[in-house]
Amino acid sequence: MSQTIHTLLIGQPQTHTDAKGEWRTAIYRTAVSGPVTLGLRGLEGDKVADTKHHGSKDQAVCVHPLAHFEHWSAVYGMVLGPGAVGENWTLTGDAETVVCIGDIYTVGTARVQVSQPRFPCSKQERKLGIKGFLKAVMATGKSGWYLRVLTPGTVEAGAMLALESRPAHGFTVDEANQALLGKEVDRALMERALEIPELAAVWKRGLRRRLASIEEK
Repeated sequence: MSQTIHTLLIGQPQTHTDAKGEWRTAIYRTAVSGPVTLGLRGLEGDKVADTKHHGSKDQAVCVHPLAHFEHWSAVYGMVLGPGAVGENWTLTGDAETVVCIGDIYTVGTARVQVSQPRFPCSKQERKLGIKGFLKAVMATGKSGWYLRVLTPGTVEAGAMLALESRPAHGFTVDEANQALLGKEVDRALMERALEIPELAAVWKRGLRRRLASIEEK
């Protein structure tokens, strides 16, 4: 079980224009080198445009496995790499099927904890210009995930994430994805997810809505 920050990226909200018109986003992040301060709300110099859906303490750092870009590049016949989906850290190493909700890592002088999967966002699809990318992410579970910051510090590209502790429940990011976004409804998995204390409140709200919709049918 190992992960390393391959690329560290930050960005600021900017207005972009495409075939659909103008839109404001911070998804066009750029790589930086050297130490960067990591606070409870994220990396110094990094901001989000959509504060309604992003920017909480449970979403302080957005991470994405480097291996996923190799997969998408092969699927879509284009070269995709670090920063393609607007993540803060592109990671080498373990992915959603291994990483668990509640995992605590030391990285640089900071401590972080896995809080939730990254919810597939329409801005990713718009940035990439790939029709159906959202559904592909949901189908494959190659979403990336978020980290909350337990202890602020400094981090930089090349830093290793050392696993400090893992909760006994062993509930993976992939299982959290399947509970909320899986094509097949798994009520037992959803109820199990709701019992995970480290799982972000926003993910639990989504699970409760899905359960409620099932009960209405």
